[in-house]
Amino acid sequence: MRRAALAMLAKNISPPNLSIMQDEGFTPGRVKTEVLSGLTVALALVPEAVAFAFVAGVHPLVGLYAAFLVGLITALIGGRPGMISGATGALAVVMVALVAEHGVEYLFATVILMGVLQIIAGALHWGKFIRLVPHPVMLGFVNGLAIVIFLAQLTQFKDPANTDAWLAGPQLAMMLGLVVLTMGIIWGLPKLTKAIPAPLAGIGITAIIVIVFGINVPTVGDMASIKGGFPSFHVPFGSGEGIYPPALLAPFNLETLWIILPYAVILAAIGLIESLLTLNLVGEMTGKRGGASQECIAQGTANVVTGFFGGMGGCAMIGQSMINVKSGGRTRIAGIAAALFLLAFIVVASPLIERIPLAALVGVMFMVVIGTFAWNSFQIMRKVPKMDAFVIVLVTVVTVLEDLAVAVVVGVIVSALAYSWQNARRIHANTRESASDPGAKVYEIEGPLFFGSAEGFGELFEVDSDPDHVIVDFARSRVVDQSALQAIEALAGKYEAAGKQVVLRHLSRDCHELLSKAGNLMVDSDDDPEYQIAVDYPVKTGVFGGGH
Repeated sequence: MRRAALAMLAKNISPPNLSIMQDEGFTPGRVKTEVLSGLTVALALVPEAVAFAFVAGVHPLVGLYAAFLVGLITALIGGRPGMISGATGALAVVMVALVAEHGVEYLFATVILMGVLQIIAGALHWGKFIRLVPHPVMLGFVNGLAIVIFLAQLTQFKDPANTDAWLAGPQLAMMLGLVVLTMGIIWGLPKLTKAIPAPLAGIGITAIIVIVFGINVPTVGDMASIKGGFPSFHVPFGSGEGIYPPALLAPFNLETLWIILPYAVILAAIGLIESLLTLNLVGEMTGKRGGASQECIAQGTANVVTGFFGGMGGCAMIGQSMINVKSGGRTRIAGIAAALFLLAFIVVASPLIERIPLAALVGVMFMVVIGTFAWNSFQIMRKVPKMDAFVIVLVTVVTVLEDLAVAVVVGVIVSALAYSWQNARRIHANTRESASDPGAKVYEIEGPLFFGSAEGFGELFEVDSDPDHVIVDFARSRVVDQSALQAIEALAGKYEAAGKQVVLRHLSRDCHELLSKAGNLMVDSDDDPEYQIAVDYPVKTGVFGGGH
C-alpha cells in the first residue's frame, strides 16, 4: 500500500525543466541575441521600476531591487523562459495605502507573505485554473494592458522640475521628435539587419544624438538617482527603525498578520493572474507551452526573497516580456542577463544610465503598445457572438479603469453566466411511446441538467396526463450538480404523489455515480457497471427533504 502511494506521488510530481537554453541550440549567435535582448530589457526596466516605486510611495531603490531580484529568480526557475518579471504598476497601486498608513517595513513583510501564498498556490497546482479564462477575456486583457502601458508613458512628457506641468514649446517638440526617431529605428532596422535588437539600437542611437548635441530633454536621472549598492539581507520584523527611516520595523505578532494578510492575498492574486496570463501570451507568440504551477512557485520564491532584501515585490511584466520576445529572447539567458545588467546599472553604471533620454525609452514602449494591442480584435468582434464581443470590450475598459485582476474576474464571471444561460435554454424533451415497455411514455432529455436548467426541466413533464409508467431517458443529457439531483427528486415526488412510477434510463457513468452517491438511485445487484444494456433506475425520494 505504502509503495503504491509513493509510486503514485512520484508519478504526479515531475521535475521542472530548469535548463538554461531549453530546446534552443547553444551557439554564439544565440547567446549574443539573448544577452543583447537582456540589455534592452534592462534599459527599459529602469524608468518603469523607478516610476512604480514612486506610485507605491517608496524609495526608487526599493523598486529597482525588486526588479533585479524578481527578474533573476523567475528567469532561473520560472515556467516560461523568455518572460520578464519585476516591479509592476498593478501591484504598486495596491501597496499605496499600506505604505502610507504603516510604512515600508510592513510592505516588506506583506511581500514575504504574498510569496508564501503564491508558493502554496503553485504546490496545489492552482495555476491550472488559468485555463478557465476564455479567449475573449485574453483579448480584452491584451488590449487593456496595451492601453495602460500607453497611458503610463504619458507621464514622461511632464516637466521634471514641476510634475504638475506638461512639457511645452520646443522641449515638447524635441521630445516627440526623439520618440518618433526611436520608433522609426525600431521599425526600419530589422529590414536591414537583425544583428542587433532593434529596440537596443533605437535607445543607443537616440541617446548618442542627445548626448553629442547636448539636447535638453528629460533623462532617466531627472526622475531619480538610481545609484546604490548590492541589496542586503534585511528582516522586516522586530522593533526600532527600519532601513528607510523613519519607518519602523513590523512587530512579529498576530496584529501585524491581520494588517498585512488582506494586502498579501490581493497582491498574490493579482501577481499570479498577471503572470499566468502573460505566460500564456508569451507561449502563443513563441509557440511553446509554459508550466503554470512552476511559474507560481517561481513567483512566490522570488517575492519571499525580495521581501527579505528590501524590495517591493513583483510579477510578470507584459511590456518588458514583449520587448524581450521581439528582440529575440527565447531562453533563460535573456532574463538572467536583464537582471544582472540592471544590478550593474545600480552599482557601477548609474551615471551613464541616468543620461539616457526618456524619449528613447518611451519610443520603445510605444512600439510595444503597437505590437501588443490585438488590432484584429476589431475584425473579430464583428464575427463572434455579441456576448463575446461585449466581454472583449468590458475587460479592456475594466483593465484601464480598475486593474487587471478585477478585469479578468469580471470577464470570467460574465462569460460563465452567459454560458450557463445559453445551456439553460438548451434543455428540452422529445416524447414517444416505449417500444420495450408497452403503455409507458418515454421522455428523451436533450441538454445538460444543472442549476440553470433545473426549473425548465420540471416544466417538460405532464404528470397529470402521463401514463402510470414513465421513463426519463438521459442518453443525450448529463446530470451535473445538486440542483439537478433536487429537480429529479422533485419530479419523482410528483409522480409518486400521483400514484405513478418514473424510472431513469441510459445514465452515463458520471451521472450514475453522482445519483448513487446522493442516494437517489435504487440500484439492483445485477446492475451493469459498463452500461452495455439499458438499465432502469427507480428514483428514491426524500433524500433532500424537499429542498428544505
